[in-house]
Amino acid sequence: MSDRMGEVSPAASLAEKVEWLIRNLWPERAEPPRNNVDTAAAIARTTGEDISSTTVWKLRTGRQENPQLKTLTALATFFGVPIGFFGFPTESEPIGDDLTLKALRRDVENGVIRPEVLRALVDLSPDARWVVDEMILGAAAADRERHAGPA
Repeated sequence: MSDRMGEVSPAASLAEKVEWLIRNLWPERAEPPRNNVDTAAAIARTTGEDISSTTVWKLRTGRQENPQLKTLTALATFFGVPIGFFGFPTESEPIGDDLTLKALRRDVENGVIRPEVLRALVDLSPDARWVVDEMILGAAAADRERHAGPA
């Protein structure tokens, strides 16, 4: 899967996709959630769909892999993603790529990622870009490992 600003893997579980959306595409109009109660309340306020904090917890922890269509529709509406994002890998792969770019664009607009860094990346030679790619992938793997904690 991914962590903050990583790519959304088409093979990711529903729990991983929900977690990625919460971390990367939380709507700017909604107060950042502190817990599952806040998350459920924000979704219900925005969509009108009654979703419980228990449902959010089950979705985030993988204890509910086959939610009702109305729950998926509420999530898709709240995060502004196509419902196909929660579907099979063949459906979700291009959507995941688009959402990764959307999250990247938002981070640039919010000053989290400097635009000049992206411009510099585009201007690199293919060999230099490959080196940067490998460094980023290595840093992301190390970050995931560090945040995963002891096994």
